[in-house]
Amino acid sequence: MEMKIATRRCADQEGVFRCFHYFLTVDQEETPRLCCENYGVRIAEDSGDDISIPGITTSASRIDELMTLLVDNRVGPAGLADVVADWL
Repeated sequence: MEMKIATRRCADQEGVFRCFHYFLTVDQEETPRLCCENYGVRIAEDSGDDISIPGITTSASRIDELMTLLVDNRVGPAGLADVVADWL
């Protein structure tokens, strides 16, 4: 399952406007004893670039923190993996 969180429009270094769409992804993690939600993120650009990283954390507050960081800094698909790696 996924939920759209935000859309941000910004100009790149050449002054070309780009539009990024940010999504929260939710997967169910099941074990014999319990079931929990595992959160990830997806960023899609109007130009067609699209990347997702599932299963980043099971903490709702931590994924909210990451999503805020991505949206506020207008991180695009190309930078998602690096930002998530640094954030972890």
